[in-house]
Parts: sequence; C-alpha cells; structure tokens
Amino acid sequence: MGAMRQAIDRLQGSLIREIANAGMGRADVLAFWFGESDEATPELIRRAAIESLERGETFYSQNLGLPELRDALAQYTTSLHPPVDAARIVVTSGGVNGLMLASQALVDAGDEVVVVTPVWPNLVAQPAIMGAVVRCVALAPVDGAWTLDMDALLSAVTPRTRMLVLNAPNNPTGWTLTRAEQQRILDHCRVTGTWLLADEVYERLYFEPTHNGCAPSFLDIAAPDDRLVVAHSFSKSFLMTGWRLGWLVVPAAMVDALGKLIEFNTSCASVFTQRAALAALAHRDEITPAIVAHLKTCRDTLVPLLAAIPGVEAALPRGGMYAFFRIAGFDDSLDVARRLVTEAGLGLAPGAAFAPEAAGWLRWCFAAKDTARLVEGVRRLRGWLAENGRF
Repeated sequence: MGAMRQAIDRLQGSLIREIANAGMGRADVLAFWFGESDEATPELIRRAAIESLERGETFYSQNLGLPELRDALAQYTTSLHPPVDAARIVVTSGGVNGLMLASQALVDAGDEVVVVTPVWPNLVAQPAIMGAVVRCVALAPVDGAWTLDMDALLSAVTPRTRMLVLNAPNNPTGWTLTRAEQQRILDHCRVTGTWLLADEVYERLYFEPTHNGCAPSFLDIAAPDDRLVVAHSFSKSFLMTGWRLGWLVVPAAMVDALGKLIEFNTSCASVFTQRAALAALAHRDEITPAIVAHLKTCRDTLVPLLAAIPGVEAALPRGGMYAFFRIAGFDDSLDVARRLVTEAGLGLAPGAAFAPEAAGWLRWCFAAKDTARLVEGVRRLRGWLAENGRF
C-alpha cells in the first residue's frame, strides 16, 4: 500500500481518545474525559426516533436536510438572533461534520488558516487535512481564566488569511467572546476578506444573564451575506451527542456547494434522527433551560472544590461544560491523565490534546447527572495528590 498523504501522516491522534481507551470498560473508573453528559437523551426525543423507525422511515432524505427541519431550525435561530431564513440552513451529520464541510468548501491546499487555541483538536486538524497552513493564536491564562490578546489576533489575520476559526464559548477553557470583541473581529475580517468559521455549539450552555439565554453570537451582528459560517449541534443543548446531527448557518450563495459536498460525504442525515431533532426543537423551552440550570449546579459544585486544593489554579467558566485547571508541579498533563486513570480511577482529558500552551492543564467535563460523582472525583484527585507528596 502506498504512503498516506503527508497532511494525514502528520496528524496527531486524539490524546483524549488515548486516555479514554485506557479506561473504557473499567467499572472502577469515573469518566469525565469526553465532552458529553452521562445523562441519556430525553425520552420524548428518543420516542420520536422510535416512532419514525416504526413508520419505516429508513430511506434517504434531502442532502440539505428535511425541509421541515430546516424551517424549524430557522425559527429556532430567529428566536435567539436576528431573522435567519431556512434557505441559509444546512443540516449536517453532527457538528463536527458541519465544521469539516466548511473546511472542504473554503480551504485549498496552501491556504493560510488562523485558529484561536487552546481548542478542541478537530478545529486545528480539519483545515490541516485540507492542506492548509494553520497558524495558532494562543489565549493566555490569568488567574486560571483564559483571555484573548485582541491585537495579537488581528495582527495574525491578514489579507493572506483564508479563514479564521473561533470556538466561543470555548472547549476546553470556557473563554467567551464579548460583543465588542466580536464586532472588532468581524470588522477586521471584512477588511481582509477572511472567512470566519464560528463554532458556537456551546452558545446555549452559558451561565451569565442575557436577554436571549445564550452567549454572544456573530449572528447577532453579521449581515446575511457576510463571509461567516456558524456551526451548531444538537449534541450539547439537547443531550444528543450520539445522534450525530448538527447544522450550519451560511450565506445563501454557499448552500448549493455544501449540498454537493454532503452528497459526496454522507449523502444525508438519517430521517429518524431528524425526526428526533424536530421533537427536541418543539420542546426546547422545557429541555434546554433545565440542562443549563443543572450544568450551572455542576459547575458551582466542582470548581470551588478544585480551587480549594492547594496548588490548583482554576477559574469559574462563563460557558461550556468544562473545568480547565492545572496543578502546580504537575506539568505533563498526558502523564498525569494516564496515571490518574490507572492509579486513581479518575478519567480526565489532558490539556496537551488542545494546544501546546495547555500542556500543563487538565479538562474535567462536569456534565454529570449526579453531582455526587463530581465530589467523589475530587476526593480521588486529592487522594492521588496526597500519595504523590502534595499534602
């Protein structure tokens, strides 16, 4: 067999998966490594999929998604942001599929792409798969809270920059853009002609009071024809990680191209999954606010317990579902994560998975159905630190 493309050979395997693979299937491990709740999808959503299957809806659907789902997503988006027409909605087989489609549509080999890090590794890998030259602009931690040097970012985005990738609220740090920062970025990208890919899958998982119950979005300030792609997913706000269903909001002129790409990637999302999504949207006012309220309780349980451990630096995240923290004197997060699994039965994601600048940090997904699991996890972490001479 011939060699793989160099861009593929250079890809690093997921360090999160490496840790998870070491502990999956072990009943004694408390797993907080993946970005998902341990709570099952609400029953009414599951029931909608079951009823669709019982009707025999096991065939192909439209490339861009069921028209009724695109309409519902347009109504949902418009309830949170300025009006968005269904003609700008593209249904994808998961948020990650939508993000990959955006790179396939916009990035040629040799193009320059700027990504703000630390970030979910897929967002760096996807343009690299397309052969792009990826330049990273790092957030900086201040008392555990990660912040953006706006001047450094705007200096990095030039007329040579084909695409800027931003994830806010951010996985793993919880960092969130302000409206003023979004406006500066959008204005700058308009001048440079740069496409903006905004991963806003955590917009509803936001803990600050707002008029619309979500984090600031580029959709609030952009024109319909701006070079803006906003990626969303049913995974987080509806507890549907395993369903693999997402959507993009794009300029209308981009939709046909994405339809072709979907045909050549996955053809379409499954109908019964889309029926489940319609049920989720129909009951969004009872599902999502309850999820967010519980996540806030989880956050407010875990982070103070972590911050109370001597040598731990952790800040209360404004959005997302992660505590991102570091322990003084334990700078190799991959080694620490491996040891925590084997020695303490505690599964965390290593910061090294998200960027070199986060190599000394650990990510803890606090989306736990029972907060007692979080408390027990901290007890195990404290015990492990004591065994390693911390106390």
